[in-house]
Amino acid sequence: MRISETATGIERIAAAFTGHGRRAALMPYLMGGFPSVDQAVAIADAYVDGGADLIEFGLPFSDPLADGPVIHGAAVDALAAGATVNAVLDSVAPVAARVPTLVMTYFNLIEAQGIERFIGRLVELGVSGLIAPDIPLEESAPLLAACDAAGIALIPMVAPTTTDERMAAICAQARGFIYTVSVTGTTGERMATAEGLAELVARVRAHTDIPVAVGFGISGPEQASRVAEVADGAIVGTRLVREAGECAAAGKDPAAAVEAVVRELSDALR
Repeated sequence: MRISETATGIERIAAAFTGHGRRAALMPYLMGGFPSVDQAVAIADAYVDGGADLIEFGLPFSDPLADGPVIHGAAVDALAAGATVNAVLDSVAPVAARVPTLVMTYFNLIEAQGIERFIGRLVELGVSGLIAPDIPLEESAPLLAACDAAGIALIPMVAPTTTDERMAAICAQARGFIYTVSVTGTTGERMATAEGLAELVARVRAHTDIPVAVGFGISGPEQASRVAEVADGAIVGTRLVREAGECAAAGKDPAAAVEAVVRELSDALR
């Protein structure tokens, strides 16, 4: 689907969830600066070539509380290799020009630059959305206001442990889509999609009309297919970051390897 160059980030995300022609949209995650800044851009391009509808672009951070060992390790490696916030952000622009791109970061990195300055940078780069998993609902008003003013979607997260009352409050101020965490705990590959996923997604849908995307624990095509039975989008991270890291360590091209995995995931959503 062709999206107007003047569309806001929120509008680009909405179009991505309706224009993919499959049962659900696919949003792969990558760690910016890993295995290197240039390789991360090549990986993002491979995601698009493999069928990604949106991309979640992580900024490396030293204390990523929502991330499991694979993504945490990638962040550590990226930082050790000299990746900086500004260098990684600069690398987002060519990706954001191809598909709606969401920056995932912890609030410390936003606060260090100042909310207005950070959001302004995202606008310059053509970023469509922002995920900040460690900022609670009660403290998110300034960030939400800045994102709204810029046309950028501030994506909220809900989990199996989220009460219906809190879920209603989160969904009431949601933009873009609801990031639905399928399991309790950090990111990582699981052997099977969590039981009760259909019930969890139904709980979320009871409070919102915007798309519901599921992440955490999706490690292969079979699980992605199960997610597509109940949700509007599937978010895959650890499986792809692990593939990229293993290929780079073996001296192979990580972009080619992850493109094949993304293509399998995309086909599973048809």
